[in-house]
Amino acid sequence: MGDNKSDVQQQFGRSAESYVQSKLHKEGKDLQKLVSIAHIDGSEKVLDIATGGGHTANAFAPIVNEVTALDLTKEMLVAAERFIKENGHENVQFVRGDAEKLPFSDETFNIVTCRIAPHHFPNIKTFVSEVYRVLKKDGQFLLDDNVVPELTAFDQFYNTIEKMRDYSHFRAWKKSEWLQLLEATGFVIQEWHRFEKQFTFEPWCNRMNLSITKKDELTTYMINTSEEIRKKFAIIIENNKVISFKGEAVVLKAVK
Repeated sequence: MGDNKSDVQQQFGRSAESYVQSKLHKEGKDLQKLVSIAHIDGSEKVLDIATGGGHTANAFAPIVNEVTALDLTKEMLVAAERFIKENGHENVQFVRGDAEKLPFSDETFNIVTCRIAPHHFPNIKTFVSEVYRVLKKDGQFLLDDNVVPELTAFDQFYNTIEKMRDYSHFRAWKKSEWLQLLEATGFVIQEWHRFEKQFTFEPWCNRMNLSITKKDELTTYMINTSEEIRKKFAIIIENNKVISFKGEAVVLKAVK
């Protein structure tokens, strides 16, 4: 289905408002953690990459000097701007742009945030080096994304169901892959936290406007998986329906 970036724009253009309203995105404990691990004195310039519904930009706006909210998808930016302005924040600017080709000069920002988005990026190495480039010296990169377990079978299962649900999903990475990539780029990882995430099957599918056929395919795939995988992801099945399952995310702070 085309290249991943046009897939992302198409997929999120359609579901922009449901992301602003999504409970998982709006009220996640991971967002509170992302804010609390940042070192902030109020003078910071923050860049929020792939701002989506704008929740991260909205959380930082009242405690820093200015926020730039960047997204590839026009509809997402419109929805995020409406959400943030309704909350009374006037120090946020909205820029359309690509996470892998940031439209900013070197050493522009004190903090770069990116939450629940890098699994859509086809070139994660380029993304991380772009983050490094636009950060000032001692700048903080605050990353929050879904990750997969280190075991290949678990990795494949999670990435398969995400891709089935959302064709713009590229890859959720292992924790070890993130640590290796960040350190290889020159970052020092100062802090990281693992979060369990409970996914309720229906809203998880509905956020992507899945057809009944697609939902049935996903259900069949998840029900027929190995007992080991069902246990690992705590898949709850009732009357041949998937009710929920668990995934995991990592929130970390890396410093340039």
